[in-house]
Amino acid sequence: MSKILIKNIKGLFQVNDQLTKAKAGAAMQIDDMLENAFLAIENDTIVAYGSMDDWGGITDWRDLQVIDAEGKFVLPAFCDSHTHAIFADTREGEFEDRIKGLSYEEIALKGGGILNSAGKLQHMDEDQLFEDALNRIHSLVQYGTGAIEIKSGYGLTTEAELKMLRVVKRLKEASPMTIKATFLGAHAIPKEYKENRRGYIDLMINEMLPKIHEEGLADYIDCFCERNYFTVDEMNEILDAGAKYGLTPKVHVNQFSVMGGVKSAVDRGARSVDHLEEMDDGDIDALKGSECIPTLLPGCSFFLSIPYGKARKMIENNLPVAIASDYNPGSAPSGNMQFLTSLACAKMNMTPIEALNAITINSADAMDLAETHGSISIGKKANILITKPMNALARIPYSFGENNIESVYLNGQLFEHK
Repeated sequence: MSKILIKNIKGLFQVNDQLTKAKAGAAMQIDDMLENAFLAIENDTIVAYGSMDDWGGITDWRDLQVIDAEGKFVLPAFCDSHTHAIFADTREGEFEDRIKGLSYEEIALKGGGILNSAGKLQHMDEDQLFEDALNRIHSLVQYGTGAIEIKSGYGLTTEAELKMLRVVKRLKEASPMTIKATFLGAHAIPKEYKENRRGYIDLMINEMLPKIHEEGLADYIDCFCERNYFTVDEMNEILDAGAKYGLTPKVHVNQFSVMGGVKSAVDRGARSVDHLEEMDDGDIDALKGSECIPTLLPGCSFFLSIPYGKARKMIENNLPVAIASDYNPGSAPSGNMQFLTSLACAKMNMTPIEALNAITINSADAMDLAETHGSISIGKKANILITKPMNALARIPYSFGENNIESVYLNGQLFEHK
């Protein structure tokens, strides 16, 4: 049995044994902080915590690793509920194109963007794709990420989409990270189907989905509901088809325009609606009272110079806001969740505690992990991080670009990136 005692913790964040769903509205400002604390772990599970003032000691010191966290905070590991972390190559050329004045949409219309990534991935060996992705996601752990969702969508053929999802399945087996898989065949219309949208939608519904189901490759289904991509009606058809195979929707929507996709996604039981750079009152109303988590992707807003999500308005309307990285080679080439809290505070007027709630319990809930991740609770997974010494948790968003994490434990084991 592996046993760890972390003592003298300056602040133990998100301590709540009843916390099994996202915090909404004013509750996002609650830190559930326990000061001068200890935390006990056995194997992969949190088994005890409390104040050092009340600690009466332990009787069994056999095989016990003791960690002194004097001056440091302990938090649940971050959950990243929206990524495209499997890709063949980076896209620096498009970055330069945007600097020269082209928009993301203009680059996509001339064959760049998603289609650029798809063309490269279709010809890449699965083993190489796996090795690159494993190294990529493990590099994120040092910044505090302990759970991650990964989408397909850079394949756009049956063979390539299956290849991506098989890589996710291999990552689940090879990594101590908690990983969820999302089928995003509806990421863009491939070049060969440019004049036959119906044909590509039929391909996804009649060929891709049955094979994905047969191999058990996906947890969710996604669709990029946006102008120049997929219409609301097309999204509805795709999501309904996925539902027949037990796939819950997690939807890209409202990145550039308001089309009514939020309400349709909520009506179809979407676990989250992601992007939301553009929102109207109808979208806010559609989310009220639902179990759907609005998920903002400020890294994309930063990199593309597009509007940031209206986090303040959502919180004021008692919604639970999650934040995810959108890690991908074209519009958000960073999975650093600490930097996202900086953007949340500086660009979306969230407080540091709201931002940290958004990347822990709220993002855990956005990927159906709130029962086991996202808070310090007895019986939950021992996926935790220890910060470097700091005066307050606000240091994390304050010192953007700095890695404030000293160590990360996944399933009760110290993670060391090789």
